[in-house]
Amino acid sequence: MKKTCIVTGGSSGIGRAVVELFVKNGYQVFNLDITEGNSGRFVCCDITDHASVVESIQKIAEQNPINVLITSAGVHFSATIEETTEQDLQRVFDINVKGTYSAVQAVLPSMKKHGSGSIIVIASDQSLIAKRNSFAYNLSKAALASLAKTTALDYAQYNIRANALCPGTIETPLYHRAIENYCNKSGANIEDVHKSEEALQPLGRLGQPIEVAQYALFLASDKATFITGSTQVIDGGYTTG
Repeated sequence: MKKTCIVTGGSSGIGRAVVELFVKNGYQVFNLDITEGNSGRFVCCDITDHASVVESIQKIAEQNPINVLITSAGVHFSATIEETTEQDLQRVFDINVKGTYSAVQAVLPSMKKHGSGSIIVIASDQSLIAKRNSFAYNLSKAALASLAKTTALDYAQYNIRANALCPGTIETPLYHRAIENYCNKSGANIEDVHKSEEALQPLGRLGQPIEVAQYALFLASDKATFITGSTQVIDGGYTTG
C-alpha cells in the first residue's frame, strides 16, 4: 500500500519539486493549492481558509492514513517594519503561518490514530537569522520553526515527528518575483542582483528546488526516525557566517 503525503503549495517552486519527487518514489501525493500542478492529485484549496483546509484534509484522511505532511505554501514580502501595513502583515501570516497551522492541526488526528507521522514545515534560513528589509517574512518564518518544535514535543508520544526544513536562497518563481520587485522598486540591474545573490552563497550558486525536495524525502523516510524538533538548514553555507 502506498504511503500518503499531503503537500500544501505543491504547484510551483519547492512544493512542485516535492510533489514530483515523492510521486516518483511511490507515494500517493495530494497537492493542496489554488492553482493546479502537473503532478500528484490536485485538491483546490485556499490555504488561508481554515475550514477549507480542514475539510480537504479530513476527506483525504477518510480514505487514506496520512503518513507525511509537507507545508510549502508561502509568500514573500520585502519591507521594513515602518513600511509594513497591518494588512501586509496579516496577509503574510495568513499564508505562511495560519496556513501551516491549519494543515498541521488537521493531519494530527489521522497520524495519532495510526501511531506515526512525519510533518515537515518548509521554513527558511530566516527562521535562524535576520535579513534586512524583511520584517514580516522573517517574523513568519521564525514562527514556523517554533511551530515545528512545539508540535514535535507535544506529539512525540504518538510517534509523530515534526521538523522545520530551512532553505536558503533557492531559485524558484518566488525568488524571481522577489528580485523583480526589488529591481522595480530600487532601479537596480536585475542581472547584477542575480550575480550578487550567487556571490553571497559560500558555494557560489543558488540552491535548486530538487535539492530541498531530496532533503524532505529523507526527513519523511525511515532513515530519519530519530530526528524531530529540529531546524534542518539547506542554504549552501550561508548561515555559517
